[in-house]
Amino acid sequence: MSSPGLRDFLELSYAELEDRNLAAKRQRAERADPAEVEEERRRYLADEKRIKAVTVCFSDVEGRLHMLDYDKNFLLRSADNLTFDGSSIRGFAVQAESDLKLSIDWPAFYWLPADVFGPGKVVVFAEVRNRDDSPYPGDFRSLLHRYADRMHKHDGTTAYVAPEIEGFLFKGPDAERRYHETGCFEFISTGGYYHSLPQDPLRQFMDAAAEVQRAMGFGNEKDHPEVAPSQFEMNFSYAEACITADQIQLYKLLCRQVAQRLGMTASFLPKPVAGINGCGMHTNISLERGEKNIFYEADGRDGLSGTAWEFIDRILHSAPDICLVLNSSVNGYRRLDPEFEAPNQIKVSAVNRAAMVRIPLANQRTARIEVRSVGPDANPYLLIYSLLRTGLEGPRPDQVDEEKRPRTRFLPGNIYDALRLFKGSRWVTELLGEDVQSRLLDAKQRSADRCPRELGALVKRGEVMFHHEVTNQYLWGQF
Repeated sequence: MSSPGLRDFLELSYAELEDRNLAAKRQRAERADPAEVEEERRRYLADEKRIKAVTVCFSDVEGRLHMLDYDKNFLLRSADNLTFDGSSIRGFAVQAESDLKLSIDWPAFYWLPADVFGPGKVVVFAEVRNRDDSPYPGDFRSLLHRYADRMHKHDGTTAYVAPEIEGFLFKGPDAERRYHETGCFEFISTGGYYHSLPQDPLRQFMDAAAEVQRAMGFGNEKDHPEVAPSQFEMNFSYAEACITADQIQLYKLLCRQVAQRLGMTASFLPKPVAGINGCGMHTNISLERGEKNIFYEADGRDGLSGTAWEFIDRILHSAPDICLVLNSSVNGYRRLDPEFEAPNQIKVSAVNRAAMVRIPLANQRTARIEVRSVGPDANPYLLIYSLLRTGLEGPRPDQVDEEKRPRTRFLPGNIYDALRLFKGSRWVTELLGEDVQSRLLDAKQRSADRCPRELGALVKRGEVMFHHEVTNQYLWGQF
């Protein structure tokens, strides 16, 4: 075995990583010419001898992040013909049409902390293409990217999104994958909201993960323990829609990687433990046009403009139809429990946290809407695309004053009702197309069929074992 001293792979300080990643993020935000960025990235990779491999990422229909490591020199020669077997990925191509291609999105390029991800690697996102290079319809990243570009080209509108992603930290590595053996999760901390000692295990994890997040250019804001035991939340700044969706994928990846290195498990199951609060991914959205926040109006109701209120009305009207997008797993419907501050009411409020849409206290710069009924396991690309397009183009409700509605409507209480509403929705068919709607339904139905139909009071092994983010392929193959 060769001496480590013979290897000279790229290892950058966290300060330099942050500078590079923020500069790349600015290029994306300013919509730099992709061809010029590609030339710049290719030149960098060719000149930087300390990079050995490029990790190319893409997401499937359910939102699982897939990563392929390409030798750097091979990638530079073959970037226009990166193929993979789509039939091996749930929800993607059937066996007869298995060959798919990856098209690198060169602006979506990240330098990685070597102590967490290993030296000599960088990450870049890709979009999935058919054999003829047309966009693959099941690639929601491409769908969101193209929709955001069309919005901007049409009238200069940019969508900004900021998520608040909660998760749990459990004792031991691979706690989710071993749940079928143990039947339980063990808390690292039982301190609760805002309570953790400076060097306890939960705080050590959060400090380490926040450092990685900062180095990757997320623009950290705050981090803290949440209400439930061993629960955490680490917030980062709003960004353009597709940038934020990428960062959600990277956030969960880095949390899992940091936890694994500490001998723990970071979990983003919506409600892995019954009897305590679950995890959400509150999704904040605003629209900007000509450097003006068009959701803001000083004299408007709750400080929002008519555009914002119409956006909210459209989302509330279609909420039952798109609930499967917002809450995409069997386990997700445990979280929509009114006894645990669940945002399951189809209404909007500035103060009621049971409402699925909240209006945060804000000023001209920060005015936004907050969609609270989102689970942390939602596919971020499909989620953001669905919220944006529904808010801007979805069917409009009858002009009825919310205060005069005869009763409060609620989101579906289980995945079977959500599947039925998603399947029967004309708006979802228009939003995704019949083929993609059918593929997503099939993937979610298969997960549901592997789980108990009635949730009951205990978290069942099936809803963890066959959750789309618990990547135990061996168990899926045994079913």
